Amino acid sequence: MIKSLFLVGILMFCIAAQAEPLIFELRIKDHLFFPDEVIIPADTKVKLLVKNEDPTPEEFESYELNREKVIPGNSEAIIFIGPLPAGNYPFFGEFFPKTAQGRVTVK
Repeated sequence: MIKSLFLVGILMFCIAAQAEPLIFELRIKDHLFFPDEVIIPADTKVKLLVKNEDPTPEEFESYELNREKVIPGNSEAIIFIGPLPAGNYPFFGEFFPKTAQGRVTVK
């Protein structure tokens, strides 16, 4: 009985550890995204940590990812994406769309 409870506890711990999504970091500096390409695994939910190092706000926008989020200057935000099939998903900065561009590549 105790052995069974121990195994159930280990199994629950493993499931909880797997449930935490992978974290990918994206920075905004001088109205540009760094890196401008984020590569993530297919069919996996991930956490995108966006750090805005500019003093002005920027809006992370992607029609293909169905996401938009304003990140105030000198702050950060978390955006969950996925699970997604393999492909390319462009994103841009709504306030500086000519310079703030990038893509999520799913492999």
